[in-house]
Amino acid sequence: MALVLIKEDGTAKIDANSYASAADADAYFDGHLYATVWTAAVSGTKEAALVMATRLIDSQYQFGGSKRSETQALQWPRENCRDLDAGRWTGGVVASDVVPKGVIEATCEMARELLILDRTTAPPGEGLKYQNIGSDQVGYSKTDVRPIISHVAQAMLIKYGALVKKSGAVRLVRV
Repeated sequence: MALVLIKEDGTAKIDANSYASAADADAYFDGHLYATVWTAAVSGTKEAALVMATRLIDSQYQFGGSKRSETQALQWPRENCRDLDAGRWTGGVVASDVVPKGVIEATCEMARELLILDRTTAPPGEGLKYQNIGSDQVGYSKTDVRPIISHVAQAMLIKYGALVKKSGAVRLVRV
């Protein structure tokens, strides 16, 4: 079955699978210095990358506020999500009927990153401190691990929420 990209447009769709369309990403990459991998990709690959980027963003981020509808497929749109750039015009929150531009652009950026490299695979040497390769011993640093969400996408998303930490701690939420 072929993938059908369904963009979340702020209406809390029950079947949305992406925050950005291929057209959104094409427009974003018009002004991107390192867009070659995106522009070289075929339409189906671009759409698959956008869907996967959306999945990763939704699984790795805890956004502020709450989902607008309990039946919506994705984390956005949201109610009462603070917008650090919003001033007195919006009450300091993202409108509950939009997906913010920063989330759309972070999705595009992550899609490009996924075309370059599978960021979901285990890093080399996972579970090893050293590995013998022939007569050489290769060491692995456990502190230098590639993040699933790129640093650029993290910077775009930080004002809407926080990257979920895998520390084993439980976040306390008071209601």
